[in-house]
Amino acid sequence: MKCAPHNSRGVPFCCDLDHAIPTAYDAEWDYLHKNTDLWHLWEPDDPNLKLQLHAELPAGMQMIACQGHHFCQRSFRAITCRAFPFFPYLDRQGKFLGLAHYWEYEDRCWVISNLDQVTDTYREEFIAAFESLFREFPDEQENFRQYSIRMRRSFGRRKRTIPLLHRNGGTYKVTPRNGRMRSVNPEKLPRFGPYQVAATLRFSDETE
Repeated sequence: MKCAPHNSRGVPFCCDLDHAIPTAYDAEWDYLHKNTDLWHLWEPDDPNLKLQLHAELPAGMQMIACQGHHFCQRSFRAITCRAFPFFPYLDRQGKFLGLAHYWEYEDRCWVISNLDQVTDTYREEFIAAFESLFREFPDEQENFRQYSIRMRRSFGRRKRTIPLLHRNGGTYKVTPRNGRMRSVNPEKLPRFGPYQVAATLRFSDETE
């Protein structure tokens, strides 16, 4: 729980419904609610918020909530929990290149500021899971292609390169305008929010 101390609620940001609301595919929700009491359908107090978010929700998905991170059953985590903060990044032709991050969470998510900590095993399992998902639900591949376009537009406007954990095991910076990829040491990628500040400090165990 690297990020929890930076949340005023003391909860990991991805487990805090004030910051992120998990979603589940209909078939996934059917499996979860039959096999665990961890999850329930999310119902906001504000009916207008409910209408807004349901209108933005892709067909065939449900918004869900868990009992809290202290009660997490890791074998029954939703795909969105297992994947966070990453989504499958697709190029203009729709080719699945690897893992990119939800940039809205750069100031909160510890992993985004420490991409060198992502293991090869996690990367391989992420890719295998989404390849399987795309075979079963081809529309999802198009949804993520469109989301990748949104990322390129957002990063292009800010003249930023996109960090990519490539399926070949390397880490690259992608130029949004033309898709050019340059290899990079993940330890050299930028950090954000409190993790940027922490990276500049010398801790007692680092002094000679």
